[in-house]
Amino acid sequence: MSENPLAPPRLRFPTDASELVDRIWPASATRTDDGMLAIGGVAADALVAQYGSPLYVVDERDVQSRAVRVRNAFTDAFSRIGTRAHVYYAAKAFWTTHVARWMADADLRLDVCTMGEIAVALAAGVDPALMGFHGNDKSDAELERAVSIGLGTVVLDSHEEIGRVARIAAEAGVVQRVRIRINSGVHASTHEFLATAREDQKFGIPLSEAVQAATAVRAEPSLAFVGLHSHIGSQIFDDSGFREAARRLMDVHATLVATGPVPELNLGGGWGIDYTEADSALAPEDVADALAAIVAEECASRGIPVPEIAVEPGRYIVGPPGVTLYRVGTIKPVTVETDEGTSATRTYVSVDGGMSDNVRPALYGADYTARLARTSDADPVLTRVVGKHCESGDVVVHDEYLPGDVQRDDLLAVAATGAYCWSLASNYNHVGRPPVVAVADGTARILVRGETVDDLLARDTGVAPVPDTGAAR
Repeated sequence: MSENPLAPPRLRFPTDASELVDRIWPASATRTDDGMLAIGGVAADALVAQYGSPLYVVDERDVQSRAVRVRNAFTDAFSRIGTRAHVYYAAKAFWTTHVARWMADADLRLDVCTMGEIAVALAAGVDPALMGFHGNDKSDAELERAVSIGLGTVVLDSHEEIGRVARIAAEAGVVQRVRIRINSGVHASTHEFLATAREDQKFGIPLSEAVQAATAVRAEPSLAFVGLHSHIGSQIFDDSGFREAARRLMDVHATLVATGPVPELNLGGGWGIDYTEADSALAPEDVADALAAIVAEECASRGIPVPEIAVEPGRYIVGPPGVTLYRVGTIKPVTVETDEGTSATRTYVSVDGGMSDNVRPALYGADYTARLARTSDADPVLTRVVGKHCESGDVVVHDEYLPGDVQRDDLLAVAATGAYCWSLASNYNHVGRPPVVAVADGTARILVRGETVDDLLARDTGVAPVPDTGAAR
C-alpha cells in the first residue's frame, strides 16, 4: 500500500497503524500481551464492557504528574530571578470535584469563570482564597457570591466592571483583590476562535487604556489592585507571542509601579499540546525559562522590582492524559476524484458518539489521532472517523490511517481528548453525555456518571409522571 492522495501533507503514512506515539497518548498507555490498548493498567475492552461507550478515560497519575511538572517548572524558573510563581489551573479545560482536589494536592490555584465552576471548587473543599475569577460578562449575582466567600482575585475585564465590583465589595464591607485583564494586541499563531488578544474581540481592556483602568481601581477604597493580566490565546506552539505579550505588559507594569505598588503580573496560559505527529508542543520548562528571562530583563532595564508571576495552564495538564473510547458502527468506502483528475478512496468509519462528546473538530477544524484498540497487521487505509449525529460536519477525526480490516464493533480510541471535550459536550440529538472514568494502578473509578434517557427526560415538563406501583424497578 502507498500514501493516499487525499491525505493532507501533515499525515504520515504509517509503517505500523497500531503504534502509540508517546507524546500524544497518556503516559500509561500501552498494549497488553494480546495487543489490546490499556490505560492506567486497565484494558480498553474491559472499560467499555463495564461502563459502555462512548467513554472518556483519564489517566489520573498522568494528570497529577503534569500538574506537578508545571508547578516545578515555573517555581524553579522564577526562583532563579528572585521571585515566586503561582500556577492557576484553568478549570474550563476539564472540571470535576476530583480534578479540583488533584490540583489542590499539587499546590495549584484555580482559575474559574462561572458560578458553576466556583461551586465545583467549593464542593471539592478548595479554599476560595486560592481562586481567580475570570469572565467578560460576570453577573452581579456571580460577583456577590465571589466577594461573599472571600474569593482570592477577581479579574476585571472592562471599565464598567470596575465600578460594579467596587460597589459589591463596599456593600459587603470587604476589600476585594483585583487584576485587570489587558488586551495586548498580540496576534497569536492559532485558530481565530482561540485567539484572545486581538483587537476586535470581546476580552479585556485595550493596552492603551490600562493606566486609566488601574487609576480607576486605585481610586476605589473597596478594591486592592494586585496587577495586570494577559492571555493571548490557546493551542499555541510558538513562544514569540508569549514573549511579546510579556514585554508589552511589562511596559505598562513599569509605568504603574512608578505611582504605586503592583505586586503581581499574570501572564496567562495557552501553550499547545501534541494532538498529532505533525504538532510540536512547547515544554513547560521552555515556556517558564523564556518568560522568566524576559521578565528579568525588562525589570533590570527599568530598575524596578521583579513582581510575583502567575500563569494559567489547563490543556497541557489534562489534554494528553485523556482518551475517548468509541464503538465502530457503519463503515463506508467513498470514491473521490482528486485534483489531478484521478480517483482515490476514503473510508468513512462511523462511531457511536461524535460532536456531542467532541465538538472541537466541527467548531474549529481540530485534528486528532485515532487507533483501533486492538492491534492489526492489515494495510493502512485513509479514513475519516465520523459521528452518529445528523450533521455532515459531525467529524471526530478528519484524516487518519487505520488498519484496513477495521470492522463493525471494533473499539476505537481517540487520543488527547482530556481538555475541552467533556467541558463542551452537549445533548445534541438527545444523546446523553458519556461517563468519565479515571484509571490508575490497574483500577478504574467513575468521576462523572453518564447520562441516561431518563436523565434527559427528567427536565422535560411535558413528560407525564410515571405512577408508582410499588413494583421493583
